[in-house]
Amino acid sequence: MSKLTPEQRLQRAHVQLMRSSQFCMLSGILMLGKNEVVDDVPTAATNGRDKFYGRAFMEHLTEKELNFVVAHENFHVLYQHLTLWKGLYKENPRVANMACDYVINQQIADLDPTRTLVEPPSIGVLLDEKYRGWDSGMVFKDLLNNPPQDDDGQSDGQSGSLDDHDWQSAEGMSEGEAKELAKAVEQAIRQGEILAGKMGGNSPRDLGMIPEPKVDWREQLRDFVNSITSGRDCTTWRRPNRRWLAQDMYMPSAYSESVGPIVIGIDTSASIDQIQINEFLAEIKSIAEDTPPERIHLLYWDTEVAGEEVYEQSEYATLTQSTKPMGGGGTDPTCVKTYVDAMTTKPEIVLMLSDGEVWGEFPDFNVPTIWGMTTDRQAPNATNIKLH
Repeated sequence: MSKLTPEQRLQRAHVQLMRSSQFCMLSGILMLGKNEVVDDVPTAATNGRDKFYGRAFMEHLTEKELNFVVAHENFHVLYQHLTLWKGLYKENPRVANMACDYVINQQIADLDPTRTLVEPPSIGVLLDEKYRGWDSGMVFKDLLNNPPQDDDGQSDGQSGSLDDHDWQSAEGMSEGEAKELAKAVEQAIRQGEILAGKMGGNSPRDLGMIPEPKVDWREQLRDFVNSITSGRDCTTWRRPNRRWLAQDMYMPSAYSESVGPIVIGIDTSASIDQIQINEFLAEIKSIAEDTPPERIHLLYWDTEVAGEEVYEQSEYATLTQSTKPMGGGGTDPTCVKTYVDAMTTKPEIVLMLSDGEVWGEFPDFNVPTIWGMTTDRQAPNATNIKLH
Protein backbone atom coordinates (compact mmCIF):
# COMPACT_ATOMS: atom_id res chain seq x y z
CA MET A 1 0.00 0.00 0.00
CA SER A 2 2.92 2.33 0.66
CA LYS A 3 6.69 2.28 0.28
CA LEU A 4 6.97 4.09 3.59
CA THR A 5 7.65 2.08 6.73
CA PRO A 6 4.89 1.97 9.38
CA GLU A 7 6.99 4.32 11.52
CA GLN A 8 7.27 6.79 8.65
CA ARG A 9 3.55 6.56 7.96
CA LEU A 10 2.82 7.30 11.62
CA GLN A 11 5.10 10.32 11.50
CA ARG A 12 3.38 11.55 8.33
CA ALA A 13 -0.03 11.20 10.00
CA HIS A 14 1.19 13.34 12.89
CA VAL A 15 2.44 16.04 10.52
CA GLN A 16 -0.78 16.07 8.50
CA LEU A 17 -2.94 16.44 11.59
CA MET A 18 -0.74 19.18 13.05
CA ARG A 19 -0.84 21.14 9.80
CA SER A 20 -4.60 20.93 9.40
CA SER A 21 -6.92 23.64 10.66
CA GLN A 22 -9.36 20.94 11.83
CA PHE A 23 -6.96 19.03 14.08
CA CYS A 24 -4.06 21.38 14.83
CA MET A 25 -5.42 21.82 18.38
CA LEU A 26 -4.21 18.22 18.98
CA SER A 27 -0.58 19.24 18.35
CA GLY A 28 0.48 19.30 21.99
CA ILE A 29 -1.26 15.99 22.70
CA LEU A 30 0.37 14.37 19.64
CA MET A 31 3.79 15.17 21.10
CA LEU A 32 2.87 13.93 24.58
CA GLY A 33 4.15 10.51 25.67
CA LYS A 34 5.29 7.70 23.41
CA ASN A 35 4.02 7.15 19.87
CA GLU A 36 5.14 3.69 18.80
CA VAL A 37 4.47 1.02 16.18
CA VAL A 38 4.42 -2.36 17.95
CA ASP A 39 3.85 -6.00 17.08
CA ASP A 40 1.76 -7.09 20.07
CA VAL A 41 -1.26 -4.77 19.70
CA PRO A 42 -4.08 -6.03 17.43
CA THR A 43 -5.26 -2.57 16.38
CA ALA A 44 -4.24 0.49 18.42
CA ALA A 45 -4.08 1.26 22.14
CA THR A 46 -3.42 3.92 24.75
CA ASN A 47 -2.77 3.97 28.48
CA GLY A 48 -3.89 7.58 28.77
CA ARG A 49 -0.53 9.03 27.86
CA ASP A 50 1.32 6.76 25.42
CA LYS A 51 -0.14 5.67 22.07
CA PHE A 52 0.60 2.34 20.34
CA TYR A 53 -0.27 1.19 16.83
CA GLY A 54 -0.28 -2.43 15.65
CA ARG A 55 2.09 -3.02 12.77
CA ALA A 56 -0.14 -5.58 11.05
CA PHE A 57 -3.21 -3.38 11.56
CA MET A 58 -1.53 -0.42 9.88
CA GLU A 59 -0.89 -2.47 6.74
CA HIS A 60 -4.62 -2.53 6.03
CA LEU A 61 -5.25 1.18 6.62
CA THR A 62 -5.36 3.85 3.96
CA GLU A 63 -3.70 7.17 4.66
CA LYS A 64 -6.98 8.79 5.72
CA GLU A 65 -7.92 5.80 7.89
CA LEU A 66 -4.59 5.95 9.68
CA ASN A 67 -5.09 9.67 10.27
CA PHE A 68 -8.47 8.84 11.82
CA VAL A 69 -6.95 6.19 14.13
CA VAL A 70 -4.16 8.54 15.23
CA ALA A 71 -6.68 11.30 15.97
CA HIS A 72 -8.80 8.74 17.86
CA GLU A 73 -5.97 7.68 20.18
CA ASN A 74 -4.97 11.25 20.89
CA PHE A 75 -8.52 12.31 21.69
CA HIS A 76 -8.56 9.59 24.36
CA VAL A 77 -5.52 11.28 25.92
CA LEU A 78 -6.91 14.79 25.52
CA TYR A 79 -10.18 13.88 27.22
CA GLN A 80 -8.26 11.99 29.95
CA HIS A 81 -10.69 9.12 29.45
CA LEU A 82 -8.64 6.46 31.20
CA THR A 83 -8.20 8.41 34.42
CA LEU A 84 -11.42 10.42 34.67
CA TRP A 85 -13.76 7.54 33.81
CA LYS A 86 -12.18 4.70 35.78
CA GLY A 87 -15.45 4.21 37.62
CA LEU A 88 -17.18 3.28 34.37
CA TYR A 89 -14.53 0.67 33.64
CA LYS A 90 -15.01 -0.93 37.05
CA GLU A 91 -18.75 -1.15 36.46
CA ASN A 92 -18.64 -2.50 32.89
CA PRO A 93 -15.34 -2.53 30.95
CA ARG A 94 -16.81 -3.23 27.51
CA VAL A 95 -19.52 -0.59 27.72
CA ALA A 96 -16.98 1.92 29.10
CA ASN A 97 -14.79 1.32 26.01
CA MET A 98 -17.76 1.81 23.74
CA ALA A 99 -18.92 4.99 25.48
CA CYS A 100 -15.51 6.65 25.16
CA ASP A 101 -15.25 5.64 21.50
CA TYR A 102 -18.69 6.98 20.59
CA VAL A 103 -17.75 10.41 22.00
CA ILE A 104 -14.41 10.54 20.17
CA ASN A 105 -15.56 9.23 16.82
CA GLN A 106 -18.42 11.72 16.57
CA GLN A 107 -16.03 14.54 17.46
CA ILE A 108 -13.62 13.50 14.69
CA ALA A 109 -16.42 13.09 12.16
CA ASP A 110 -17.77 16.55 12.95
CA LEU A 111 -14.34 18.17 12.60
CA ASP A 112 -13.92 16.77 9.08
CA PRO A 113 -17.43 16.18 7.69
CA THR A 114 -16.22 16.00 4.07
CA ARG A 115 -13.54 13.44 4.98
CA THR A 116 -10.77 15.36 3.28
CA LEU A 117 -8.18 14.31 5.85
CA VAL A 118 -9.63 11.51 7.97
CA GLU A 119 -11.90 8.60 7.21
CA PRO A 120 -13.19 5.93 9.62
CA PRO A 121 -11.78 2.44 9.00
CA SER A 122 -14.32 0.05 7.52
CA ILE A 123 -14.69 -1.96 10.74
CA GLY A 124 -14.65 -1.32 14.46
CA VAL A 125 -15.75 2.34 14.44
CA LEU A 126 -18.72 3.19 16.64
CA LEU A 127 -20.55 6.22 15.27
CA ASP A 128 -23.98 7.53 16.20
CA GLU A 129 -25.08 11.16 15.74
CA LYS A 130 -27.36 10.67 18.71
CA TYR A 131 -24.30 11.09 20.92
CA ARG A 132 -23.13 14.40 19.45
CA GLY A 133 -22.24 16.70 22.35
CA TRP A 134 -22.54 13.96 24.99
CA ASP A 135 -19.80 13.03 27.44
CA SER A 136 -18.71 9.45 28.11
CA GLY A 137 -20.70 9.16 31.33
CA MET A 138 -23.93 10.10 29.57
CA VAL A 139 -23.26 7.67 26.71
CA PHE A 140 -22.38 4.91 29.20
CA LYS A 141 -25.72 5.25 30.99
CA ASP A 142 -27.60 5.29 27.71
CA LEU A 143 -25.83 2.15 26.46
CA LEU A 144 -26.67 0.33 29.69
CA ASN A 145 -30.32 1.27 29.29
CA ASN A 146 -30.37 0.60 25.53
CA PRO A 147 -27.80 -2.13 24.74
CA PRO A 148 -26.81 -1.95 21.06
CA GLN A 149 -27.33 -4.98 18.88
CA ASP A 150 -24.35 -6.88 17.53
CA ASP A 151 -24.15 -8.03 13.93
CA ASP A 152 -25.86 -11.26 14.89
CA GLY A 153 -28.82 -9.32 16.33
CA GLN A 154 -28.00 -10.01 19.97
CA SER A 155 -28.58 -7.04 22.30
CA ASP A 156 -25.90 -7.94 24.79
CA GLY A 157 -23.86 -4.74 24.69
CA GLN A 158 -20.81 -6.60 23.43
CA SER A 159 -20.25 -4.58 20.27
CA GLY A 160 -16.63 -4.04 19.34
CA SER A 161 -14.36 -1.06 19.77
CA LEU A 162 -11.75 0.38 17.42
CA ASP A 163 -8.88 0.11 19.90
CA ASP A 164 -7.71 -1.21 23.26
CA HIS A 165 -7.95 0.97 26.36
CA ASP A 166 -5.31 0.06 28.93
CA TRP A 167 -7.44 0.82 32.00
CA GLN A 168 -5.24 -1.38 34.21
CA SER A 169 -2.14 0.75 33.63
CA ALA A 170 -4.12 3.91 34.23
CA GLU A 171 -5.61 2.46 37.41
CA GLY A 172 -2.12 1.54 38.62
CA MET A 173 -1.03 5.19 38.64
CA SER A 174 -0.40 6.74 42.02
CA GLU A 175 -2.29 9.90 42.93
CA GLY A 176 0.86 11.91 42.24
CA GLU A 177 1.34 10.31 38.82
CA ALA A 178 -2.28 10.97 37.89
CA LYS A 179 -1.92 14.64 38.85
CA GLU A 180 1.30 14.94 36.84
CA LEU A 181 -0.43 13.45 33.81
CA ALA A 182 -3.35 15.86 34.19
CA LYS A 183 -0.92 18.79 34.30
CA ALA A 184 0.89 17.50 31.22
CA VAL A 185 -2.38 17.19 29.33
CA GLU A 186 -3.46 20.71 30.36
CA GLN A 187 -0.12 22.07 29.11
CA ALA A 188 -0.48 20.13 25.85
CA ILE A 189 -3.97 21.59 25.38
CA ARG A 190 -2.57 25.09 25.84
CA GLN A 191 0.06 24.43 23.18
CA GLY A 192 -2.60 23.20 20.78
CA GLU A 193 -4.83 26.20 21.51
CA ILE A 194 -1.99 28.59 20.68
CA LEU A 195 -1.32 26.88 17.36
CA ALA A 196 -5.04 26.73 16.54
CA GLY A 197 -5.29 30.46 17.21
CA LYS A 198 -2.41 31.21 14.85
CA MET A 199 -3.79 28.97 12.11
CA GLY A 200 -7.40 30.08 12.49
CA GLY A 201 -8.25 26.50 13.30
CA ASN A 202 -10.98 24.80 15.23
CA SER A 203 -11.17 25.29 18.96
CA PRO A 204 -14.31 23.49 20.17
CA ARG A 205 -15.76 24.81 23.42
CA ASP A 206 -15.27 21.52 25.24
CA LEU A 207 -11.58 21.54 24.28
CA GLY A 208 -11.01 25.01 25.69
CA MET A 209 -8.15 25.11 28.15
CA ILE A 210 -8.95 25.50 31.83
CA PRO A 211 -6.35 27.85 33.35
CA GLU A 212 -4.90 27.73 36.83
CA PRO A 213 -7.25 29.14 39.51
CA LYS A 214 -6.42 32.58 40.85
CA VAL A 215 -8.06 32.19 44.27
CA ASP A 216 -6.97 30.00 47.18
CA TRP A 217 -10.44 28.59 47.80
CA ARG A 218 -9.26 26.24 50.53
CA GLU A 219 -8.38 29.25 52.67
CA GLN A 220 -11.26 31.44 51.51
CA LEU A 221 -13.97 28.84 52.13
CA ARG A 222 -12.47 27.66 55.40
CA ASP A 223 -12.45 31.19 56.78
CA PHE A 224 -15.89 31.88 55.31
CA VAL A 225 -17.44 28.73 56.76
CA ASN A 226 -15.86 29.38 60.14
CA SER A 227 -17.32 32.88 60.13
CA ILE A 228 -20.87 31.77 59.27
CA THR A 229 -20.84 28.85 61.71
CA SER A 230 -19.49 30.79 64.67
CA GLY A 231 -21.81 30.43 67.63
CA ARG A 232 -23.13 27.06 66.52
CA ASP A 233 -22.29 23.76 68.12
CA CYS A 234 -18.83 22.67 67.03
CA THR A 235 -20.07 19.35 65.66
CA THR A 236 -23.07 18.09 63.73
CA TRP A 237 -24.71 14.67 63.35
CA ARG A 238 -26.25 15.75 60.05
CA ARG A 239 -23.01 14.82 58.24
CA PRO A 240 -21.15 11.78 59.57
CA ASN A 241 -17.41 12.07 60.11
CA ARG A 242 -15.87 10.08 57.25
CA ARG A 243 -12.72 9.38 59.27
CA TRP A 244 -14.73 7.06 61.52
CA LEU A 245 -17.04 5.48 58.96
CA ALA A 246 -14.27 3.12 57.84
CA GLN A 247 -14.29 1.72 61.39
CA ASP A 248 -18.09 1.32 61.35
CA MET A 249 -18.46 4.16 63.84
CA TYR A 250 -21.04 6.90 63.23
CA MET A 251 -19.58 10.11 64.67
CA PRO A 252 -20.46 13.78 64.12
CA SER A 253 -18.33 15.98 61.89
CA ALA A 254 -17.01 19.40 62.80
CA TYR A 255 -18.50 22.30 60.88
CA SER A 256 -15.04 23.56 60.01
CA GLU A 257 -14.02 20.36 58.22
CA SER A 258 -16.83 20.15 55.68
CA VAL A 259 -19.02 22.36 53.52
CA GLY A 260 -22.64 21.51 52.85
CA PRO A 261 -24.37 21.81 49.48
CA ILE A 262 -23.54 25.01 47.63
CA VAL A 263 -24.97 26.90 44.67
CA ILE A 264 -22.48 28.26 42.14
CA GLY A 265 -23.84 30.72 39.60
CA ILE A 266 -21.72 31.44 36.51
CA ASP A 267 -22.53 34.60 34.59
CA THR A 268 -22.86 33.67 30.89
CA SER A 269 -24.28 36.98 29.67
CA ALA A 270 -23.16 38.56 26.40
CA SER A 271 -20.31 40.44 28.11
CA ILE A 272 -18.68 37.16 29.18
CA ASP A 273 -16.44 35.44 26.61
CA GLN A 274 -15.19 31.85 26.53
CA ILE A 275 -11.88 32.78 28.16
CA GLN A 276 -13.73 34.17 31.20
CA ILE A 277 -16.00 31.10 31.36
CA ASN A 278 -12.91 28.89 31.41
CA GLU A 279 -11.48 31.06 34.19
CA PHE A 280 -14.68 30.62 36.20
CA LEU A 281 -14.55 26.85 35.62
CA ALA A 282 -10.95 26.85 36.87
CA GLU A 283 -12.16 28.32 40.17
CA ILE A 284 -14.89 25.68 40.43
CA LYS A 285 -12.37 22.94 39.69
CA SER A 286 -10.21 24.28 42.52
CA ILE A 287 -13.15 24.32 44.94
CA ALA A 288 -14.11 20.75 44.03
CA GLU A 289 -10.55 19.51 44.53
CA ASP A 290 -9.43 21.51 47.56
CA THR A 291 -12.63 22.01 49.59
CA PRO A 292 -15.17 19.54 48.18
CA PRO A 293 -18.68 20.54 49.24
CA GLU A 294 -21.40 18.02 49.90
CA ARG A 295 -23.02 18.78 46.54
CA ILE A 296 -22.70 21.46 43.83
CA HIS A 297 -25.67 23.06 42.11
CA LEU A 298 -24.03 24.70 39.08
CA LEU A 299 -26.14 27.33 37.35
CA TYR A 300 -25.46 29.23 34.12
CA TRP A 301 -27.39 32.49 34.09
CA ASP A 302 -27.97 35.70 32.16
CA THR A 303 -31.49 37.13 32.62
CA GLU A 304 -32.69 33.64 33.53
CA VAL A 305 -31.17 30.37 34.62
CA ALA A 306 -30.17 29.01 31.20
CA GLY A 307 -28.65 25.79 32.50
CA GLU A 308 -28.81 23.79 35.73
CA GLU A 309 -26.39 20.96 36.58
CA VAL A 310 -26.15 19.09 39.89
CA TYR A 311 -22.95 17.28 40.81
CA GLU A 312 -22.26 14.84 43.64
CA GLN A 313 -18.76 14.44 45.04
CA SER A 314 -18.13 11.31 42.96
CA GLU A 315 -18.68 13.42 39.81
CA TYR A 316 -16.36 16.35 40.63
CA ALA A 317 -13.36 14.88 38.77
CA THR A 318 -15.19 15.11 35.44
CA LEU A 319 -17.15 18.32 36.05
CA THR A 320 -15.14 20.54 33.70
CA GLN A 321 -15.34 17.89 30.96
CA SER A 322 -19.08 17.23 31.21
CA THR A 323 -20.44 20.72 31.92
CA LYS A 324 -22.34 22.51 29.15
CA PRO A 325 -22.27 26.34 29.51
CA MET A 326 -25.43 28.04 28.27
CA GLY A 327 -26.65 31.60 28.01
CA GLY A 328 -25.70 34.80 26.24
CA GLY A 329 -28.33 37.44 26.99
CA GLY A 330 -28.48 40.25 29.53
CA THR A 331 -27.27 40.18 33.14
CA ASP A 332 -29.87 39.86 35.88
CA PRO A 333 -28.75 37.77 38.89
CA THR A 334 -32.20 37.89 40.50
CA CYS A 335 -32.97 34.76 38.48
CA VAL A 336 -30.48 32.88 40.68
CA LYS A 337 -32.19 34.22 43.80
CA THR A 338 -35.50 32.88 42.46
CA TYR A 339 -33.86 29.47 42.03
CA VAL A 340 -32.37 29.52 45.55
CA ASP A 341 -35.66 30.63 47.10
CA ALA A 342 -37.40 27.64 45.48
CA MET A 343 -34.89 25.08 46.77
CA THR A 344 -36.30 22.64 49.31
CA THR A 345 -32.93 22.27 51.02
CA LYS A 346 -31.19 25.61 51.29
CA PRO A 347 -27.52 25.75 50.29
CA GLU A 348 -24.91 26.52 52.88
CA ILE A 349 -23.24 29.01 50.52
CA VAL A 350 -24.10 30.79 47.29
CA LEU A 351 -21.07 31.61 45.13
CA MET A 352 -21.61 33.97 42.18
CA LEU A 353 -18.94 34.35 39.47
CA SER A 354 -19.39 37.37 37.22
CA ASP A 355 -17.86 40.49 35.69
CA GLY A 356 -20.22 42.45 37.93
CA GLU A 357 -21.90 44.31 35.06
CA VAL A 358 -25.41 43.47 36.29
CA TRP A 359 -28.71 45.14 35.55
CA GLY A 360 -30.24 46.85 38.58
CA GLU A 361 -29.28 45.90 42.12
CA PHE A 362 -27.37 42.93 43.45
CA PRO A 363 -29.92 40.60 45.11
CA ASP A 364 -29.80 39.58 48.76
CA PHE A 365 -29.92 35.77 48.73
CA ASN A 366 -30.66 35.50 52.46
CA VAL A 367 -27.93 32.85 52.44
CA PRO A 368 -24.21 33.43 53.11
CA THR A 369 -22.95 34.70 49.76
CA ILE A 370 -19.63 35.19 47.98
CA TRP A 371 -19.31 37.26 44.81
CA GLY A 372 -16.17 36.52 42.78
CA MET A 373 -15.88 39.29 40.20
CA THR A 374 -13.39 40.22 37.50
CA THR A 375 -14.09 43.93 38.06
CA ASP A 376 -13.89 46.20 41.12
CA ARG A 377 -17.64 46.19 41.73
CA GLN A 378 -18.84 45.29 45.22
CA ALA A 379 -22.06 43.47 46.07
CA PRO A 380 -23.74 44.43 49.35
CA ASN A 381 -24.65 41.82 51.95
CA ALA A 382 -21.92 39.52 50.59
CA THR A 383 -18.23 38.72 50.74
CA ASN A 384 -16.50 40.09 47.64
CA ILE A 385 -13.41 38.52 46.06
CA LYS A 386 -11.47 39.95 43.12
CA LEU A 387 -10.69 37.20 40.62
CA HIS A 388 -7.86 39.05 38.83
